Amino acid sequence: MSFILSCESTADLSQEHFDARGIHYVPFHFAINGKQYLDDLGQSIPFDQFYAEMANGAKTETSQVNVDEFIQYFTPFLEAGQDILHVSLSSGLSGVSNSAMVAKKQLDAKYPDRKIEIVDSLAASSGYGLLMDKLADLRDAGQTIDDVQGWAEANKLRVHHWFISTDLSYYVRLGRLSKVSGWFGTQFHIVPLLDMDNTGHLTPRKKLRGKKMAEKALVDQMTDHAEKGLAYDGKCYISQSAFYDDAKNVADMIEDRFKQLNGPVEINHIGTTIGSHTGPGTIALFFWGDKRE
Repeated sequence: MSFILSCESTADLSQEHFDARGIHYVPFHFAINGKQYLDDLGQSIPFDQFYAEMANGAKTETSQVNVDEFIQYFTPFLEAGQDILHVSLSSGLSGVSNSAMVAKKQLDAKYPDRKIEIVDSLAASSGYGLLMDKLADLRDAGQTIDDVQGWAEANKLRVHHWFISTDLSYYVRLGRLSKVSGWFGTQFHIVPLLDMDNTGHLTPRKKLRGKKMAEKALVDQMTDHAEKGLAYDGKCYISQSAFYDDAKNVADMIEDRFKQLNGPVEINHIGTTIGSHTGPGTIALFFWGDKRE
């Protein structure tokens, strides 16, 4: 291929998906009760074990890819004579895109005949993955690295991210929600609906009563925002954290409502980096739509 298409593990696609599409990734890091692991798509710790440990009270921490790791990761591609288009996790959630830029500047001086381009995805989880999958389509169609980078910058805000979280205890534990708010939310079965805004930050949009109402709200958001409305003919991804049956219920509702989808809804795991912050009980929906605001 004329260039390498690259991202981070936080795109939350499966290893099989990355391999099939020829997408390379560099892993984040996470720790459980102080023990360090690579975020390697469930290889070091299966996802069900990871979320079971969280449910049992394990403390989780995460760390991003640093400059030296990016240099080590990029260098073999450059030495093989390949250019790199690397797309990073949203700068609204992490400083990893800045680390990639610092590594790029150092490597530009060492490999002046090669090209390294960095894109801040303003996306996360399988929404980030949905963007990567589309960029692989463009690469496979013969577009140049500059063309693909330009398309990514022009269209990345059309990837919609809608999340619901049914267990608020992790938001309390991580300081994102007060204990009082968490208690009331749990007692009254309040489920927050969030999305990713145009700066790449997660933004609360609604408070819904009960899981079923929240799941329906995800599908309704797709109805309101999807490209071509009910005639949407793009791909749709869902990611979930130890919540597969409910995610499958959402997928079934989407497939029933949107008859022209490009294939069945793909359900992925929320990976260990993002899952360290959401805990189990989260469903996230991703599709192409109007420009995020």
